[in-house]
Amino acid sequence: MDLTKFTKPARKTLPLKTCGAVIVAAGSASRMGGIDKVMAPLSGEPMIVRTVRTFQECDAVSQIVVVTREDLILPITQLCQAFNKVTAIVAGGKSRQESVNKGLSALGKEVKLAAIHDGARPLITWQLIDRCIRAANTYGAAAPAIPVKDTIKTVEGGIVVNTPDRAKLRAVQTPQVFDIDLLKGALLKAYQDGAEVTDDCSAVERLGMKVKIVEGDEKNLKVTTPMDLKIAEMLLEEMK
Repeated sequence: MDLTKFTKPARKTLPLKTCGAVIVAAGSASRMGGIDKVMAPLSGEPMIVRTVRTFQECDAVSQIVVVTREDLILPITQLCQAFNKVTAIVAGGKSRQESVNKGLSALGKEVKLAAIHDGARPLITWQLIDRCIRAANTYGAAAPAIPVKDTIKTVEGGIVVNTPDRAKLRAVQTPQVFDIDLLKGALLKAYQDGAEVTDDCSAVERLGMKVKIVEGDEKNLKVTTPMDLKIAEMLLEEMK
């Protein structure tokens, strides 16, 4: 029996579209105990430098926009002089959504895919960036994620009301990569609806669009607290 007619054809590999990266580093770092996390030293250099350098080294990225606070524009501009893919450093907005929008607006018109990354994820690898971009190139939206290790509880008023199946749960990371027009439309719709979304995938999901999940990396942690910074330092030593 010829079984080939029952075999689902592989998704066609498409020519790689031009991708621009938006690195969001405009937060207040309120949980860092007075430490400005994007400028915090990590293995002897500011964290933001390590993050930007990895995108610089990824061949699938053609340009980089850094979104930061107004008071950090000058020092970050000076730090990024060595990276020729950095085309703009712009001030962020009052919310993450607004900051991402400002970053998207600063990308060139030739950009068809946008990779949105947290500036406070300095241990990202160019290989993971490349995987996410190539997945988004095929599916229109992609993000890295890792399995959740802890049992998660839904709690209301201090009482457990639900225990989701851990096997189906994933902790989503960045970079999250999208068709740029899709992401712009999703963020605009979220703004018009007054919806606060916790990440860019959530904005796209609200439109009913599917996001392809790519295998993430446990080392790609987000530095949010002083303890995270110490962990990142230890992981970086192991990666050398």
